[in-house]
Amino acid sequence: MDQEIGQRLKEIRTRLGMSQRHLARVSGVANATISQIEAGRLNPTVSMLKRVLDGIPLSLSEFFVDDFEMADRMFFRAEELTEIADGGVSFLQVGANLHNRAIQLLKECYQPGAGTGRHAITHEGEECGIVLSGRLEVTVADQTAVLRAGDAYYFNSDQPHQFRNPGSEPCELITACSPPSF
Repeated sequence: MDQEIGQRLKEIRTRLGMSQRHLARVSGVANATISQIEAGRLNPTVSMLKRVLDGIPLSLSEFFVDDFEMADRMFFRAEELTEIADGGVSFLQVGANLHNRAIQLLKECYQPGAGTGRHAITHEGEECGIVLSGRLEVTVADQTAVLRAGDAYYFNSDQPHQFRNPGSEPCELITACSPPSF
Protein backbone atom coordinates (compact mmCIF):
# COMPACT_ATOMS: atom_id res chain seq x y z
CA MET A 1 0.00 0.00 0.00
CA ASP A 2 3.07 2.30 0.38
CA GLN A 3 3.30 2.73 -3.40
CA GLU A 4 -0.44 3.32 -3.69
CA ILE A 5 -0.41 6.04 -1.02
CA GLY A 6 2.58 7.74 -2.62
CA GLN A 7 1.15 7.58 -6.13
CA ARG A 8 -2.23 8.84 -4.96
CA LEU A 9 -0.70 11.73 -3.02
CA LYS A 10 1.40 12.78 -6.03
CA GLU A 11 -1.61 12.50 -8.35
CA ILE A 12 -3.80 14.66 -6.12
CA ARG A 13 -1.04 17.20 -5.46
CA THR A 14 -0.19 17.61 -9.15
CA ARG A 15 -3.85 17.74 -10.16
CA LEU A 16 -4.20 20.70 -7.80
CA GLY A 17 -1.09 22.34 -9.28
CA MET A 18 0.70 22.18 -5.93
CA SER A 19 4.46 21.68 -5.71
CA GLN A 20 6.03 19.43 -3.07
CA ARG A 21 7.64 22.50 -1.53
CA HIS A 22 4.31 24.30 -1.27
CA LEU A 23 2.64 21.24 0.29
CA ALA A 24 5.55 20.97 2.73
CA ARG A 25 5.18 24.63 3.70
CA VAL A 26 1.40 24.55 4.25
CA SER A 27 1.35 21.14 5.99
CA GLY A 28 4.43 21.64 8.18
CA VAL A 29 5.88 18.33 6.93
CA ALA A 30 9.42 18.32 5.51
CA ASN A 31 9.71 18.38 1.72
CA ALA A 32 12.04 15.35 1.89
CA THR A 33 9.37 13.41 3.81
CA ILE A 34 6.71 14.20 1.20
CA SER A 35 9.15 13.17 -1.55
CA GLN A 36 9.85 9.84 0.18
CA ILE A 37 6.12 9.17 0.65
CA GLU A 38 5.40 9.90 -3.02
CA ALA A 39 8.29 7.66 -4.11
CA GLY A 40 6.94 4.80 -1.96
CA ARG A 41 10.09 4.75 0.20
CA LEU A 42 8.28 5.89 3.34
CA ASN A 43 5.06 4.45 4.72
CA PRO A 44 3.48 7.35 6.63
CA THR A 45 1.77 6.81 9.95
CA VAL A 46 -1.87 7.84 10.18
CA SER A 47 -0.94 11.06 11.98
CA MET A 48 1.78 11.91 9.42
CA LEU A 49 -0.54 11.33 6.46
CA LYS A 50 -3.24 13.39 8.18
CA ARG A 51 -0.78 16.29 8.62
CA VAL A 52 0.18 16.14 4.94
CA LEU A 53 -3.46 15.97 3.82
CA ASP A 54 -4.42 18.88 6.07
CA GLY A 55 -2.20 21.01 3.81
CA ILE A 56 -4.32 20.20 0.74
CA PRO A 57 -6.93 20.18 2.64
CA LEU A 58 -8.34 16.68 2.27
CA SER A 59 -9.61 14.21 4.89
CA LEU A 60 -8.23 10.68 5.17
CA SER A 61 -11.52 9.22 4.01
CA GLU A 62 -11.63 11.50 0.94
CA PHE A 63 -8.02 10.54 0.14
CA PHE A 64 -8.80 6.81 0.02
CA VAL A 65 -12.09 6.99 -1.89
CA ASP A 66 -11.76 5.45 -5.35
CA ASP A 67 -15.24 6.24 -6.53
CA PHE A 68 -18.25 8.10 -5.31
CA GLU A 69 -21.31 6.13 -4.35
CA MET A 70 -24.95 6.96 -4.24
CA ALA A 71 -25.70 9.12 -1.20
CA ASP A 72 -28.82 7.11 -0.35
CA ARG A 73 -27.05 3.75 -0.06
CA MET A 74 -27.92 2.13 3.29
CA PHE A 75 -26.33 -1.32 3.45
CA PHE A 76 -22.69 -2.33 3.14
CA ARG A 77 -21.20 -5.83 3.09
CA ALA A 78 -17.99 -6.41 5.08
CA GLU A 79 -15.89 -6.52 1.90
CA GLU A 80 -17.36 -3.16 0.78
CA LEU A 81 -16.03 -1.17 3.74
CA THR A 82 -13.40 1.40 2.73
CA GLU A 83 -9.90 0.96 4.18
CA ILE A 84 -8.44 4.37 5.11
CA ALA A 85 -5.25 3.40 7.00
CA ASP A 86 -2.14 1.26 6.68
CA GLY A 87 0.93 0.10 8.58
CA GLY A 88 -0.36 -2.01 11.45
CA VAL A 89 -3.54 0.04 11.77
CA SER A 90 -6.78 -0.71 9.92
CA PHE A 91 -9.67 1.75 9.72
CA LEU A 92 -12.63 0.22 7.89
CA GLN A 93 -15.10 3.01 7.12
CA VAL A 94 -18.81 2.50 6.52
CA GLY A 95 -19.41 4.12 3.13
CA ALA A 96 -16.86 5.70 0.84
CA ASN A 97 -18.30 9.12 0.09
CA LEU A 98 -19.11 10.92 3.32
CA HIS A 99 -19.74 14.29 1.68
CA ASN A 100 -22.92 15.76 3.22
CA ARG A 101 -22.97 13.06 5.91
CA ALA A 102 -23.06 13.79 9.65
CA ILE A 103 -21.23 10.74 11.05
CA GLN A 104 -18.10 8.77 10.21
CA LEU A 105 -18.28 5.20 11.56
CA LEU A 106 -15.16 3.02 11.65
CA LYS A 107 -14.17 -0.48 12.68
CA GLU A 108 -10.58 -0.04 13.81
CA CYS A 109 -7.89 -2.63 14.44
CA TYR A 110 -4.46 -1.89 15.93
CA GLN A 111 -1.85 -4.64 15.73
CA PRO A 112 0.39 -5.08 18.83
CA GLY A 113 2.60 -2.01 19.21
CA ALA A 114 0.89 -0.13 16.37
CA GLY A 115 -0.58 3.32 16.78
CA THR A 116 -1.48 6.54 15.05
CA GLY A 117 2.13 7.79 15.14
CA ARG A 118 4.42 10.15 17.02
CA HIS A 119 2.35 13.24 16.28
CA ALA A 120 -0.98 13.87 17.95
CA ILE A 121 -4.02 14.21 15.70
CA THR A 122 -6.51 17.08 15.82
CA HIS A 123 -9.59 17.61 13.68
CA GLU A 124 -13.01 19.17 13.86
CA GLY A 125 -15.82 17.52 15.79
CA GLU A 126 -16.39 14.92 18.46
CA GLU A 127 -15.11 11.38 18.62
CA CYS A 128 -16.11 8.30 20.59
CA GLY A 129 -15.36 4.61 20.59
CA ILE A 130 -15.83 1.33 22.39
CA VAL A 131 -13.14 -1.35 22.64
CA LEU A 132 -14.31 -4.78 21.47
CA SER A 133 -11.13 -6.75 22.22
CA GLY A 134 -7.53 -6.21 23.27
CA ARG A 135 -6.12 -3.07 24.89
CA LEU A 136 -5.88 0.50 23.62
CA GLU A 137 -3.85 3.33 25.09
CA VAL A 138 -5.68 6.60 24.44
CA THR A 139 -4.05 9.97 25.05
CA VAL A 140 -6.17 13.12 24.86
CA ALA A 141 -4.34 16.37 25.65
CA ASP A 142 -2.50 15.54 28.90
CA GLN A 143 -4.64 12.56 29.96
CA THR A 144 -3.83 8.93 29.15
CA ALA A 145 -5.79 5.75 29.85
CA VAL A 146 -5.42 2.12 28.82
CA LEU A 147 -8.83 0.79 27.83
CA ARG A 148 -9.89 -2.87 27.66
CA ALA A 149 -12.83 -4.70 26.08
CA GLY A 150 -16.06 -2.93 27.02
CA ASP A 151 -14.33 0.36 27.95
CA ALA A 152 -15.08 3.48 25.93
CA TYR A 153 -14.02 7.08 25.29
CA TYR A 154 -15.68 10.31 24.15
CA PHE A 155 -13.96 13.68 23.58
CA ASN A 156 -13.84 16.82 21.45
CA SER A 157 -11.43 15.92 18.67
CA ASP A 158 -9.97 19.42 18.39
CA GLN A 159 -7.87 18.31 21.40
CA PRO A 160 -4.58 16.61 20.43
CA HIS A 161 -5.06 12.84 20.64
CA GLN A 162 -3.20 9.60 19.93
CA PHE A 163 -3.98 5.90 19.99
CA ARG A 164 -1.65 2.92 20.50
CA ASN A 165 -1.99 -0.77 21.22
CA PRO A 166 0.31 -1.54 24.18
CA GLY A 167 -0.76 -5.18 24.29
CA SER A 168 0.42 -8.40 22.67
CA GLU A 169 -2.87 -9.09 20.87
CA PRO A 170 -4.69 -7.04 18.20
CA CYS A 171 -7.09 -4.43 19.55
CA GLU A 172 -10.45 -4.00 17.79
CA LEU A 173 -12.91 -1.20 18.40
CA ILE A 174 -15.84 0.63 16.85
CA THR A 175 -15.53 4.42 16.62
CA ALA A 176 -17.59 7.36 15.42
CA CYS A 177 -16.66 10.91 14.51
CA SER A 178 -19.11 13.72 13.91
CA PRO A 179 -18.89 15.46 11.55
CA PRO A 180 -16.76 13.21 9.31
CA SER A 181 -13.51 15.12 9.50
CA PHE A 182 -10.89 12.44 9.98
